Amino acid sequence: MATEDDGHDVPPVDTVPPQAAGPVTRMATAAYVRALAGQGVRSSAVRLPRTNHGEGDKGFVASLIGTARARGVAGYYGDGTNRWPAVHRLDSARMFRLAPEKAPAGATLHAVSDEGVALRDIAEVIGRHLDVPTAAVAPQEAAGHFGWLTPVLAADQPASSVLSRELTSWEPVEPGLLDDLDKGHYFRQA
Repeated sequence: MATEDDGHDVPPVDTVPPQAAGPVTRMATAAYVRALAGQGVRSSAVRLPRTNHGEGDKGFVASLIGTARARGVAGYYGDGTNRWPAVHRLDSARMFRLAPEKAPAGATLHAVSDEGVALRDIAEVIGRHLDVPTAAVAPQEAAGHFGWLTPVLAADQPASSVLSRELTSWEPVEPGLLDDLDKGHYFRQA
């Protein structure tokens, strides 16, 4: 379970493979922002989870739905137990508002509502809405099935927001990922 205390050791960008340069750059930016607290700036870094869902989302969930439409199956990686942390877009917006108001300078915050939603559960909702079967995709076949989304699906990345909630009094009020998917807006086609 990732917490707000994790991920503060930033490796030099020139020591990581190219595919890790983006995340390392984000870590370095967050470290810089947190360090501004030492100069009297009320700064904080808000981390968003894998999925920041809600009406109009064009991210990972929408991509997974597009793959299910194209392939005719709502697939999940391996046994489907890998987890995505998630938050509704309106709840994450409230965290961004609360961060400068309530968090101590230099804080790292997690805007996480669902600590970890199993990929199989996500695929089952997608399959039900698209009326396609739900099936496991073996890790060795995942790149051919999911394409660029494979590394995202292969990682089990639950995350906690316990400390963030204590520091800011933030409480998510919007639907969780599975309930939001069940509302149907992800499945409307233009």
